[in-house]
Amino acid sequence: MIIKDQSVYALGENKENAIRVSTGEVIDIYTKDCFDNQVTSEDYEMHCFDWNHVNPATGPLYIEGAKTGNVLKVDILKIETDEYGTMCAMPEEGVLAADVKDTSFRKVKVQDGYCYFKDLKLPIRPMIGVIGVAPANDPVPTGTPSCHGGNMDNVKITEGTTLYLPIFQDGAYFACGDVHAAMGDGEVMGPGVEIAAKITLRFEVIEGISIENPRLENETHIYTIASDEDLEKAIYIATRDMCSVLQKTLGYTLNDAGMLMSLCGDLQICQVVDPKRTVRMSVPKTVCSKIL
Repeated sequence: MIIKDQSVYALGENKENAIRVSTGEVIDIYTKDCFDNQVTSEDYEMHCFDWNHVNPATGPLYIEGAKTGNVLKVDILKIETDEYGTMCAMPEEGVLAADVKDTSFRKVKVQDGYCYFKDLKLPIRPMIGVIGVAPANDPVPTGTPSCHGGNMDNVKITEGTTLYLPIFQDGAYFACGDVHAAMGDGEVMGPGVEIAAKITLRFEVIEGISIENPRLENETHIYTIASDEDLEKAIYIATRDMCSVLQKTLGYTLNDAGMLMSLCGDLQICQVVDPKRTVRMSVPKTVCSKIL
């Protein structure tokens, strides 16, 4: 199935037009960049920008068999990017917001596994910035991350990984977008290399297990993910969730699980520029191979 030309700007909106998808079905989702493809050149004038169309996510998808309280397993099979991405610096955006006086754009060529920024040739690392399901209550803007996923800007959500999302409404109402050809942890200036893309996904509903926040795994590590306005609280939630995983899987006490994380766990910042900050806690699969 191919899905495109249907975007939401809040996860949980437009449910009446959701596209039904069967579990196990391979889906190609076409996404716009975070600027809704509005920035067409480096000379783009910001006064023309429509701020109501930021971080579009393609969807929503109604996942058949997805029930409230279950877990949605999302296999990210492939990410194919466009040939040009967009970066920018603008006042009031990012960690250096107070120091930026004027808006500037850069068009970044993406070709043969590399992106070209000024005179630098850097390897691409395509990842999905916005990915999630409908929250339990009112729709949440796609620019905001939370327990339902959203704009987590997690560089580990990439090709070959599996994301686990809590389901808050029957059908899940999944959507995704905001692909980056490359982005550094923190996304400190606001955008990474924002780019349109095709994402190939497969869904599975896991029954009998509930989680409070997104989790992730790849070939080498497991991750717990948390977002909050308070970075310290996000750190606590991600660490607490991983501690619970280790206690359940390894049969450790809280104290021993905590010491194990101090020994081999890595606490990493995903982004510090969204309305909520996002962090992840990772543990190698050689220590613990189960994330659920």
